[in-house]
Amino acid sequence: MTAGVDKELVLRNTVEVVTEEELDDVLKKSNPSVYCGYETSGPVHIGHMVTATKLLDLQEAGFKVRVLFADVHTLLNRKGGEDWINDMLLYWTECFKGLGLKKAEYVRGSEFQFEKDYMTDVLELALKATMNRALRSMQEVARDIDNARVSQVIYPLMQAVDIKALKVDVAYGGIEQRKIHMLARETLPMIDCKKPVCLHTPLLCSLQGPDSKMSSSKPETIIAVDEEGKSIKKKIQSAYCPPETEGNPVLDICRLLLFPRKGSLKVRRPEKYGGDVEYGSYSEVEADYRGNKLHPADLKSMVASALDEVLEPVREHVRESGVYLPAQEENSA
Repeated sequence: MTAGVDKELVLRNTVEVVTEEELDDVLKKSNPSVYCGYETSGPVHIGHMVTATKLLDLQEAGFKVRVLFADVHTLLNRKGGEDWINDMLLYWTECFKGLGLKKAEYVRGSEFQFEKDYMTDVLELALKATMNRALRSMQEVARDIDNARVSQVIYPLMQAVDIKALKVDVAYGGIEQRKIHMLARETLPMIDCKKPVCLHTPLLCSLQGPDSKMSSSKPETIIAVDEEGKSIKKKIQSAYCPPETEGNPVLDICRLLLFPRKGSLKVRRPEKYGGDVEYGSYSEVEADYRGNKLHPADLKSMVASALDEVLEPVREHVRESGVYLPAQEENSA
């Protein structure tokens, strides 16, 4: 590895790296690169903030960060019409810059995905991959998978070719991207491209608990990154927060968002209830919560205040940009 590369920072809050040995080789490079792709549908919310936060980690560790706003993929996955998606791209770009990714390179899929070499590679992979294999790779990300369209089988092949076209060392995403990334690792050598290292982080649990998926069509399940403070606090106060740590969205926000961005958190409470407590790590919060030393109400209050503080620069940036969330299309989610 290159001297000074913080591998611990690269791997913080990840659930998987494929493979760690290959990652070590990448970290020896003087200018490693990583990309993460996003369908630009619905508001940018704190689930997307997990990957944006990890991209900041990777940038700090010396990676060149590329953010792919996958407008063509969004269309292929039946998430909205072309004009609406174009408007969403502007909003997403400003939200991500507000989240701190001002130095990242922003790329639209449509800027390169219609080029002859790109489409030749997609068609070559279409000859190599079976229908079942391509469809299986979409199980975690496809809309209405039981009635899948041909476009949703083309989708993962394009995602694989994106990695070649962007010339990146690391393909990064939430763990729902794993099956597509594994398809890419299997097929890219067939079109003269080295397998990418694949890095995955966990998905943020819905505010209503693990049985409910975060969805822009259900605003109560998400917090938008440009949401107002009063609404943030209201949603956190009503969030699912069981005695267990597993599947607890309030604790997940602490671990995946707040500690990486703030470094410490503080509970403010009267002396008769234990007084103020400052936590320097997520493990300390989890230990006190498990040991019933941190009440769910105090945890929620701490998280709501800290999240509001972290998102204030995003709200300010979006306001100053003058770009706002386009009205929702009926067929978008």
